[in-house]
Amino acid sequence: MIHRPLQIATLALAAFIAIPHAASAADNLPLERWRSYAGVSWEPSIDGADPAPFAGSVNAPIAGLHFDAKGAAYVSTPRLVSADAPATLSRLDIAARTGPARLTAFPSVQGNALNAAPGHGLRNVLGFHVDRKNGWLWALDMGFVAGESEAPAGAQKVLVLDLATGRTVKRIALDGVADRKGSFLNDIAVDERRRVAYIADSGMRSAPDNMVGLIVVDFASGKARRVLDRHPALQVEAGVKVVSHGAEVWPGNPLLLGINGIALSPDGGTLYWTVTTGTRARSVPTAMLRRPDAGDARIAAAIRDLGAVGGNTDGIVTDAKGGLYITDVTRNGIVKYDPRTKAMSLLTSDEGVRWPDTPAMLPGGDLVFTSSALNDHFAGSVGRGNERYELWRLPIGGARQQAR
Repeated sequence: MIHRPLQIATLALAAFIAIPHAASAADNLPLERWRSYAGVSWEPSIDGADPAPFAGSVNAPIAGLHFDAKGAAYVSTPRLVSADAPATLSRLDIAARTGPARLTAFPSVQGNALNAAPGHGLRNVLGFHVDRKNGWLWALDMGFVAGESEAPAGAQKVLVLDLATGRTVKRIALDGVADRKGSFLNDIAVDERRRVAYIADSGMRSAPDNMVGLIVVDFASGKARRVLDRHPALQVEAGVKVVSHGAEVWPGNPLLLGINGIALSPDGGTLYWTVTTGTRARSVPTAMLRRPDAGDARIAAAIRDLGAVGGNTDGIVTDAKGGLYITDVTRNGIVKYDPRTKAMSLLTSDEGVRWPDTPAMLPGGDLVFTSSALNDHFAGSVGRGNERYELWRLPIGGARQQAR
């Protein structure tokens, strides 16, 4: 791992940015500050009172977010600045709107323990996917935690967990397709029907020569293969600076993050991605990625440039109709790409949004995204007790959801 404080911070921020350009002005859809939490807690609530906040909350920001078919929320608190959090993957009690976020380790505290065998316990989760079709959760374990120069053997993996019981359905090793020192396994998208997962490796720990790549994981065979290794379409874009709230992020110590957010079209036929230290969105047919005989040159020829997003990006997600939603950390909002019209537009933004990270869809279709000022936390500029981890909601699904 990188040793200087800001460099350590760089490893922690898994969703970063480029410069504002092309997307059109905001359509001014109403954004709702849906939940606002003062840190996190894994302590039980007694008589409904707020539980005691975790002492290291400032180093355990909420990053990833997904909902199951009933609207239950799951979040990741990656161990990138500190390894002290009792869990890196948890259920979130969204019935509580304020106080510390009330978390329950998933599948258990022991299942998140660092003293477990590296190939079994969850060590450091940022990206994950809640599989509503199969009733599973696909957890992407980066392997390393804060203070480690490389991931222990066997620690880089995908654990497929049963949502109801927490038992491990399948364990798929990634050491053969990811570098234990240089990889940064950022995000995962899952084709639930075909049971195939796609992983974005931003290669941030090997910057400035990022070891970027896509990893294709097949559940049935338990095998994974790496494609588009170090390809320019996944790579940091030269000359791009990450900007948030009008200021460069970590000036003098540039954030160099390659492919980050990835998402699938509803039919699983198209994979989308963005590069944080870049400016554009791209796509490729997944049929090409799933063909074991398709080499990188053939896959690269099928990549499509969707145009400039308009700001630096983090996470992305698609809705049931195929619309692609992209978090814009430069303009504090959400950009939408319409694959039918090829239009890219800034749907909404709010100055109160501090680093929009992971977007997720509620069962009824509305979009919710995490906003935890990750750039400030990982730069060490948020004082203990001043942390604020928020969920923002964008009503794009029509009917209001039950989970209010």
